[in-house]
Amino acid sequence: MVNSKQAYRDYLQKEKNYSLLTLRAYLDDITAFESFIKACDEGAALEEVNYSQVRSWIVQLVDDGISNSSVNRKMSSLKSFYKFLLKAKQIESSPLQKHKALKTEKKVQVPFSEKELQDVVDFNEYPEDFEGIRNRLIIELFYTTGMRRAELIGLTLGSYDPENQTLKVLGKRNKERILPVLGCTAELISKYMAERQRLPGIRDRDVLILNAKGDKISESFVYRLINCYFSVVSGKVKKSPHILRHTFATHLLNNGADLNSVKELLGHASLSSTQIYTHSSLAELKKVYGDAHPRSRRDS
Repeated sequence: MVNSKQAYRDYLQKEKNYSLLTLRAYLDDITAFESFIKACDEGAALEEVNYSQVRSWIVQLVDDGISNSSVNRKMSSLKSFYKFLLKAKQIESSPLQKHKALKTEKKVQVPFSEKELQDVVDFNEYPEDFEGIRNRLIIELFYTTGMRRAELIGLTLGSYDPENQTLKVLGKRNKERILPVLGCTAELISKYMAERQRLPGIRDRDVLILNAKGDKISESFVYRLINCYFSVVSGKVKKSPHILRHTFATHLLNNGADLNSVKELLGHASLSSTQIYTHSSLAELKKVYGDAHPRSRRDS
């Protein structure tokens, strides 16, 4: 029999165009499940699993303190794997056919306020050197384009069109989209490029955003940078690149942008993905409504 995990990996990579990070996450979940069933029965095979084995793994994960949302993600990986095996006619039915996701609490992600963003932009701790200009540019790109962390890291010199002031980004499943660049961000890109040219020994020559050694920046570096700068101006618990993306969408909606336009800018496949960002704009709308409507000003 063909190695089902390898065949599935090829399917995700070549047909679904999943990123290496997504591939690793899916395959790690499947490998962890395989290790679990083999620990119980050395001869157990992924193609012969029943739901009671899946259920036993869920129980162990929960007992180990794994959150319901993380368990659901692992089950999503298994569902996708067995759906592939079904399609490839390696199994007759999926063991997760009747599985229901565990209940999870929906956590509201609180965006940064416009003041917090302005405070970070006006922060006086940006040296006028390569690193200082680059750090400010990273923050500006997240806030003025709403791009994802992986999209920013993947930018190349060819991604930026200075004449039209646009950026071409490669999103999920290798989908390209063109993002407009504000004048202030374009000026910062020009300053950054001038400093970038002075870097000695650039190794990743085609990459736009580099570290001081001339290498491509890492995901952890970007996270630490955002967390560090926003810790100075914000007391919010979560300070990450994704919160900046969330802030971008929320501030656009608060200031009158329509949902479809925000959807296109974010690179979402459907409006339902974009609608999670509307709770903050709804809160703002309620405030305006409460302040403006005559009935809200009645004497108590």
